[in-house]
Amino acid sequence: MAAELDIRPVGAALGAEIHGIDLNTLSDEQAEAIRQAFAEHLVLFFPKQDLTPDGHRRFASMWGELEVVPKLKKLDDDHPEIVVLNDLDTPAADVWHTDVTFSESPPITAVLHMVDCPPVGGDTQWINLYHAYESLSAPMKEMLEGTTAIHVNKYGTGQVAEHPVVRVHPETGRKSLYINRIFTSHIRQLSRPESEVILRFLYAWCEQSHFSVRYRWSNGDVGMWDNRCTLHQRINDW
Repeated sequence: MAAELDIRPVGAALGAEIHGIDLNTLSDEQAEAIRQAFAEHLVLFFPKQDLTPDGHRRFASMWGELEVVPKLKKLDDDHPEIVVLNDLDTPAADVWHTDVTFSESPPITAVLHMVDCPPVGGDTQWINLYHAYESLSAPMKEMLEGTTAIHVNKYGTGQVAEHPVVRVHPETGRKSLYINRIFTSHIRQLSRPESEVILRFLYAWCEQSHFSVRYRWSNGDVGMWDNRCTLHQRINDW
């Protein structure tokens, strides 16, 4: 039986805060309750955590095999899975995207520990891609069913992957759109002009505000999001 958590939704479309737990010392019951909340809310925030590097790694490993991300600065030699995102030397991720979709196996989630945030600005937004898909008309859903999109890493390796435009979540079984402005190149089954028109429409459709939530960070906050059914972007306003 899962533990009872203090869960406080932060948006109607997605997102919730979980209060009153220490991520460094989770019980099995708390971990299972977090897993259930994650499936429901897609983005979770844990305010005012004093998360240690070992605790960060332990919590992230609950969700799958940890990855070592190339090129980005690492916390230290003992924690190569933890990267340091610093505004001074990390490009602003201020375009709607899903992480690493140019990989054949993109990450399930990312776990971000906010150590030092600006006094004003620097919020992050997320989009619920379940809702974006479910709100499409039946003929549009029928047209997209069975199509695939090519995703390309334009910023280094040139790595390429092909994924369904309509993706079925492996745990919930729900369908969502799976395209993004940064990495999606084209829909393979369409001509390039057709693909450009459809992708422009889908990007604009997904990015409507009523599918979104915006979160104001505080020092110590930990956030995680389901990379399989969300978009996110940083607000580059400081």
